[in-house]
Formats: sequence, structure tokens, C-alpha cells
Amino acid sequence: MATTTSTRTLLRVVSSLLLAITATMLSVGYAQAETTVAGRDSVLRAAQQSTISVLLANDHLVFRSGMRAVIGAQPDIHCVAEAPDVCTAISEMRRLRPDVAILDLDMPGLDDPAAIASVAALADTTRILTLATGETEQNLYRALRLGTSGFLTKALPSQDLIAAIRTVARGDALIDPRLTRNLVSRLSYGIEPFPAAPEVETLTTREHQVLLLMAKAYTNPEIARALGVGEQTIKTHVSNVLAKLGVRDRVQAVVYAHTRRVVPLEVG
Repeated sequence: MATTTSTRTLLRVVSSLLLAITATMLSVGYAQAETTVAGRDSVLRAAQQSTISVLLANDHLVFRSGMRAVIGAQPDIHCVAEAPDVCTAISEMRRLRPDVAILDLDMPGLDDPAAIASVAALADTTRILTLATGETEQNLYRALRLGTSGFLTKALPSQDLIAAIRTVARGDALIDPRLTRNLVSRLSYGIEPFPAAPEVETLTTREHQVLLLMAKAYTNPEIARALGVGEQTIKTHVSNVLAKLGVRDRVQAVVYAHTRRVVPLEVG
């Protein structure tokens, strides 16, 4: 099937950033699980050792102030700066290198190609959490172009925002798999073959299984149950997969798996 120029362009952008979060990994429901008693105890212990630095970027002062108040009540999270516009957000991200930057997708200028490139480049050192008015594929696509680790809506409860910050700060992704399936499917059909994946040949059989399950949105506990091994063993396999593929985190591993067609394309 011939591929249109617009579709090819869309594929290049999404695949180079986060096309394959077909399922990237964790949905908001997983973030909510962090609010269990065990999760809270873990957070409090971690707070004694480190604090998550956060940048808030939103052009509405009242909304921004509300988020800052919620964050300020947490022992392990600290708001280091606020930005009322895209230019200030990028400047502060470069200056402060916060652990997490919360960006409002509705801020004017965030669709500018130069701004997108700047934010995506900074995503290597700062985790990006994006906020949107609605859970649409268009908003998801815009978030993916920024190199986001989390895609949330402004209507989510405050406790979920806090859980999301902690989730992305520790290197996990927070994008509802339901939002990505149609987008990925639409981009996948009729597209020319993806680059070869020689790194996959270095994976053991078990590591390959772990990568496939990661790409299907399985969390570590779910992978452990599926393979009948301990969670610590899975953590070791995940670390080995990241190292062998030469990727930074689970999100990039999933992107790799899908853009190189390591995951079989499901026709349905």
C-alpha cells in the first residue's frame, strides 16, 4: 500500500520520539496504586533520601498556583520554578534541569517546531509530564512529539497528579494504552519496513520475552507472574534489555521494539 507524504512525516516524528507506547506501560490506574499503604510508606522512605524537583509551566496563574499548593504539601516533591509561557519553560528547564517538568499542551507556542525540538532535546535529562484538556489522539500526538513520559488530563484528581510525578521521576511511563492503540495502528499499516534491529540478537530468550511483554504494557509484577519468576529477576532482565539495546529507559525500549517491528503487527 502506498504511503502518503503526510503519513510518512507523521511516522518519522512519532517513531523517533514515542510512537510505540501502544501501550507504553502504565496507565493512570497504576499510578493510583501508588497511594496504597505500602506505596505511601515507600514514598516516605524515599523522601528521606531525595526530593523530586518539579517545574510548572502553565499560562494560567490560578491553575498553576493550585498545582503548586498540591505539590508543596508533599514531603518528597519540591516546585523549583514556574513558567507562564513556553520560552520561559524551556529557559528554566535548561537552567535548573528539574527532575520533572509539567507542561500544559494548551500553552501558546508549544506547537512551534523550534519549541518542540527544544523540549524534546531536554527530555533526556528532565522527565516531561503533559497536561491536556481532553484525552484525544491529537493531544496524544502533540505530547509524543515533545518526548513526554506522561500524558494526563487537567481533570485528574490531585492525588493522581502526585502519583504521576513520582512515577515518571523514577523512570516509568504514564500513558494510557487505550489512547495509543488506534494511533499506532493507523501509522503502522502501509508503512515501509523499519530499520533492522541487530541489538535484539544479543538478547537471551528470556530477555526477548520480557521485552515483548514490556511492549504490551505489562508492569514488572505482571511480567513476573506471566513468566513464573520473581519480580527482582524481572528487574534484572529489564536492566539487561535496556543496556543491550542501548536505550535510556523502558519507554525507549518499547519505542525500539515497535519501530523495529520486534513486536509482531496484530491485524484485527
